Amino acid sequence: MKKSLLVRILRTCSKKEVRDLRKWLHSPAHNQRQDVVDLYEYLVLDQHLHNDEQLEKATVFQAIFPKTSYSDARMRQTIYFTTKSVEAFFIYQEVQQDQVHAQTMLSSVYRKRKLDKPFQKNIRETQKLQTQQEYRNGQYLRNEYFIQQEEYYYLSGVKRLELNLQEMSDALDVTYIADKLRQSCLMLAHQAVYKKQAYRIGMLDHVLEAVKGGEFLEHPAIAIYYYSYMAQTEKEDESHFLNLKQEITQHGHLFPKSEIRDIYLLAINYCVGRSNAGMPHYLRELFELYRLGLETQVLMNEGILSRYTFINIVTNATRLKEYDWIASFIDTYKPYLEDKHRDNFVSYSQGRLHFERKDYDQALRLFGQVEYDDILLNLNAKMMMIKMFYEQDNHDVLESFLESTRAYLGRKDVVGYHKANYRNIIRLTKKLVKINPYSRAQKQKLKVEIEKTNPLIERKWLLEQLAILG
Repeated sequence: MKKSLLVRILRTCSKKEVRDLRKWLHSPAHNQRQDVVDLYEYLVLDQHLHNDEQLEKATVFQAIFPKTSYSDARMRQTIYFTTKSVEAFFIYQEVQQDQVHAQTMLSSVYRKRKLDKPFQKNIRETQKLQTQQEYRNGQYLRNEYFIQQEEYYYLSGVKRLELNLQEMSDALDVTYIADKLRQSCLMLAHQAVYKKQAYRIGMLDHVLEAVKGGEFLEHPAIAIYYYSYMAQTEKEDESHFLNLKQEITQHGHLFPKSEIRDIYLLAINYCVGRSNAGMPHYLRELFELYRLGLETQVLMNEGILSRYTFINIVTNATRLKEYDWIASFIDTYKPYLEDKHRDNFVSYSQGRLHFERKDYDQALRLFGQVEYDDILLNLNAKMMMIKMFYEQDNHDVLESFLESTRAYLGRKDVVGYHKANYRNIIRLTKKLVKINPYSRAQKQKLKVEIEKTNPLIERKWLLEQLAILG
């Protein structure tokens, strides 16, 4: 049963969840089957969940039904009921995490049972709890609508003349607009990566028109996604990004970390796109977003900083020549990298820093002592080594290294664009090494070839080296 859903669920449980699940399954209100309890206790005992031999059905059956002949049907039935009980526990846990929604559901129970006073007391408490919520994201707005809806059902049931139809309608508008804008931002972001994917935006035009009036922008869950969407679709109008940045700074704390992290990524991707489009001042905007995201720990997920985010931060800061800041960043945040990736990504980042500072001996030592598991990271390191060998006039080593890098590209499964780019760099660097520095015709011919070659990320460096030849 090692591939069963039950085992896969239990493997994700924390120690606290294991304890809470035990209480749940031992409660007659949630489970009355002893075989379910026995199976659960067996699975969480010692390392049974992670030992394939201990998860063989016959072995498990013998443990929970001693002195009984194996029955696959009975085993499957026990697994089924245990799985259902565990799922019920997590449904309960999920509902309890949103206290406002849980309280609103209780109001519904009182209303349906025609318990007027308990309903009125509970709905007032729910409204008070709603005002005390930490976040003001889409879920907050949705809960506001559900509260208004529940109150409407009650008022209409007791035949009140004054109903909260306007409040319910307004809450529905706000909820829909916030959800529609967020969904549209996610669709745009996905479409930017997968170019062939085209989405229908539905009623978004009407939503945008309504928001432009300004009435709905008082809600952070609307404003932040409205400005994000406008920044992505009207890139030339920088006011959208500036408004988005202001919303993130002022209201970022009103969103759960998982959601504000996505919002940061939308803003970060916008800055990357604008800097790549020839607007270098967005490198500084990107740097400030990274710095704020680190200070608020928004860029971390359960205490882990993604190795790719780590490298992107180093790359951005080197382009701004923030060398002292990079050194401090590496030392401060390397403990937050996953253990299995830490050494490689730290040594690469330190090598990159030494390279940018023209401390080539240290950079070559760091790059030369490790073969990076990540192919693109390895290729980036090799490109820096090529530059250093060339600039140090170490042409014999360079030619050998160019050939070994070309062979490496042939052995590895590299995405077409990247393979073409690195092959072009190798080919043109070889020509740069062999060119007659006194031949104006040869240099002009190579310059034209460098300018016309695509893809070629190192075009600027190649042209600079060609110009140095005189």
